Amino acid sequence: MGNKTLNLSKDKVSVALAGNPNVGKSTVFNYLTGLNQHTGNWPGKTVVNKTGKFSYKDKTFDIVDLPGTYSLLSDSEEEKSARDYICFEKPDIVVIVLDSTCIERNLNLALQISEIHSNIIICLNLIDEAEKKGIFVSKEKLEKELLKPVIQISAAKKINMDLLKEEIYLRSFEDKKNNEISKIIHYKDEIENSLKNITDILPDNVSSYKRWVALRLLEGNSEICKTITDNFYLTENTDLKNVVEIEKNLLKEKNINVSDEIILGNYNKAKNISEKCVTFKKENHLKRDRTIDKFLTNKITGIPIMFIVFMFILWITVKGANYPSELLFSFFGKVENILYNICIEYNVPVFITGMLVFGMFRVLSWVVSVMLPPMAIFFPLFTILEDFGYLPRVAFNLDGCFKKCCTCGKQCLTMCMGLGCNAAGVIGARIINSPRERLIAILTNNFMPCNGRFPSLIAVSTMFFSSGIFLINGSLFTAFILMSVITFGVLVTFLISYILSKTFLKGVPSFFVLELPPYRTPQFTRVIVTSIFDRTLFVFLLAIMIAAPAGLIIWLLSNVYIYDKSILIYISNFLDPLGKFMGLDGIILTAFILGFPANEIVIPLIIMGYLKTGSIAEFSSLIELKNLLVENNWTITTALCFICFSLMHWPCSTTLLTIKKECGSIKYTLMAFFIPTICGITVCAIINFVSNILF
Repeated sequence: MGNKTLNLSKDKVSVALAGNPNVGKSTVFNYLTGLNQHTGNWPGKTVVNKTGKFSYKDKTFDIVDLPGTYSLLSDSEEEKSARDYICFEKPDIVVIVLDSTCIERNLNLALQISEIHSNIIICLNLIDEAEKKGIFVSKEKLEKELLKPVIQISAAKKINMDLLKEEIYLRSFEDKKNNEISKIIHYKDEIENSLKNITDILPDNVSSYKRWVALRLLEGNSEICKTITDNFYLTENTDLKNVVEIEKNLLKEKNINVSDEIILGNYNKAKNISEKCVTFKKENHLKRDRTIDKFLTNKITGIPIMFIVFMFILWITVKGANYPSELLFSFFGKVENILYNICIEYNVPVFITGMLVFGMFRVLSWVVSVMLPPMAIFFPLFTILEDFGYLPRVAFNLDGCFKKCCTCGKQCLTMCMGLGCNAAGVIGARIINSPRERLIAILTNNFMPCNGRFPSLIAVSTMFFSSGIFLINGSLFTAFILMSVITFGVLVTFLISYILSKTFLKGVPSFFVLELPPYRTPQFTRVIVTSIFDRTLFVFLLAIMIAAPAGLIIWLLSNVYIYDKSILIYISNFLDPLGKFMGLDGIILTAFILGFPANEIVIPLIIMGYLKTGSIAEFSSLIELKNLLVENNWTITTALCFICFSLMHWPCSTTLLTIKKECGSIKYTLMAFFIPTICGITVCAIINFVSNILF
């Protein structure tokens, strides 16, 4: 395993945690670091990463959870970040987590990392699941093939985790300067000769990375080559450039495609190692997964099942969010009274009291009460689907549709994230390799109704489309309406993606590797951590930061009068002609505009506009609310136009800020604003026009 040189002076050791998606890498990270972790970005990168610390014996270890990736050789943000961190940040140790149930696929990444780094630990996770399926991996044979230590664990059940800590501790004494990269893969003799000629001329600062650098230069990937030459200061090395060009031309004359040979060499070696090290006690160890996939990925049953699954999740969200929302409303109502009494007791001016209590605090309490319960239900359910292995099947089912739109099937996963929060869906677009297709996914994500739009959609659909018409469970029918709205959003996404692909963002759809991971029992501890802390709280805190100042602005617009009318009334009167053209009115459009910081407050703003009160109000029942809307000329057409415009209008401020950060462009941020807005105005105008003709 290499010569060990004691390096007792180094008390802090950096550890990189690498692996494919769905191998339990995050579970390993959470076990090692506990609560001593945080998320952030590497300088110059957009990919969010987790870092943490853990102590063992006399040493402290800084651990970085690298993005899950299948390869280091392509151009997605995740792959570039993982590759650049391992190569250029130079961690002391790299722990590669493999799935014991399918190591052949995982070994491709392990072999690539072995070409970059010498101090590696192979961590075979999920040994308990492998045992259930009758899969046995020989630790000794795998160590012999990879020339690296192998630790077999089950992170979820905390099996052998102390052995992993001990191995990390022992490897911390390795001196990287004395370790050369193990040459595990032997390519064609012609390629090996070219590699030798290039490595002979590489300067000493490349050190043990010489073979990997030579492979990348010979391969000729312009993006990777630029990164390498910049980081190793090879830009001005004209002798190196000449040698590389000569070798590339020689191989080209012999009809040898270096990129193909490298990929083929990796996969053949992975297959060879797997055949030597893995034995199967059960011939039909994948029978259960294949049986389930016959239904979930079938051309006939796959999409209907997907529709039912998501409708069921929405039904649970709608049904389950009511009671906690009521409790939160009650709690904040009491807090509001306390704050008001404090202001009165200390003689705070009425105007200031109104701004703070009935403006900032009331809007904030609305956002919390309406947004938090459904998010706390939806995100865990969504994460359970992810853990179970169903979401990749959803992408598989819709991949053909996206291909016809000249986009990538991974866009489906970003759309699913958008159901929870469009900002999360925009961030999720990083999984798409092609910059063109990533932009399309970002620009169209707003057609998925986010968690903040659900309350308005639920209220209006319940009042106008399920009361006394259909003799079925009200909440179930509301879920059906929501699912129908989402389906319409998907169809619009296909249409706009196709139009963008043929106009502003022309190009050929890229290919991608879509893994259908084995079905697993969800890890409920991880579900809670991932969904509540990483997703719900992240989005929720962003919304709160925006809702408080928005409440102040709304209160001022409602309470500052010019002559006998508030500014809010002037705005709504100005927008009324456009609203009527769209089948709505000025009050509704004003509510959407003022709901820009948080979509949750659109309905309360409409109530405030109709009642002409100076602060956000609420009704004790939907019947009272429907009566108010009908008194203000709401019809079935108005309700339908409201639902369509809720689905298709500008993104909220949180999402737009995220788009600006991800794209780094005002142009694309404005496109993200105007594309859904124009679609919404057009669709509403058509509905209103048809309705006027028919009725």
